[in-house]
Amino acid sequence: MSGPLAKLTAMPRTLAELPFARHLETFAGELESDADYDTVHVTGAQIVDSDARGTRFNESALTEVTVTQGSFRYARFTDVWMRGVRWVGTNLGQSTWQDVELIDSALSGTETVGAGLRRVRFEGCKFESVNFRNSSLQDVQFVDCVLRDVDFGEAKLRRVGFPGTTLERLALSKAKLEEVDLRSAGYLDIANGLDALRGATINTNQLLDLAPAFAQAAGILVRDN
Repeated sequence: MSGPLAKLTAMPRTLAELPFARHLETFAGELESDADYDTVHVTGAQIVDSDARGTRFNESALTEVTVTQGSFRYARFTDVWMRGVRWVGTNLGQSTWQDVELIDSALSGTETVGAGLRRVRFEGCKFESVNFRNSSLQDVQFVDCVLRDVDFGEAKLRRVGFPGTTLERLALSKAKLEEVDLRSAGYLDIANGLDALRGATINTNQLLDLAPAFAQAAGILVRDN
């Protein structure tokens, strides 16, 4: 594999492998809004109702952290590595993610409206009722993940892949897809926005599974004798 996605597959697998690992300093304070956090390691923290709007994380790591409620609106994550991080009911609207990897993490009930994700890799992550409406995803990989009731309505997805990922009740209404590869998804279920698939690639089995939905959307009545 070459190009931007090759960089994603080459990302570090452990904290010690991070190129900035030796510079990391453990951070145990309270997150503040519009603050800069460079080369920090947040670990084992329970962050509840935090006002972290506009915060900027650069060359940092978050491990075994639970973020409940609160706001990270307009936050920026650049060269950030996360493992075992749970985002629950958090506002991540208009946040920016670049060169980020999340492993064995979870997002549940998060508002991620208008977010920008570029060169991001999710591996072994679970997404439950996550709102990505009006977001932009470019060179993003969802590897062996579960996406359930995730809304990509009016979002822009370019060069996005879902290898080994389960997609349940995926919402794509008015989304724009370009070079989106769904062929290696473990399961594909589209709740709405079938017409958005014109910018995606699917395999034959997926086409057959989606045929009833395509027929219904086209107003075709299928009835056997």
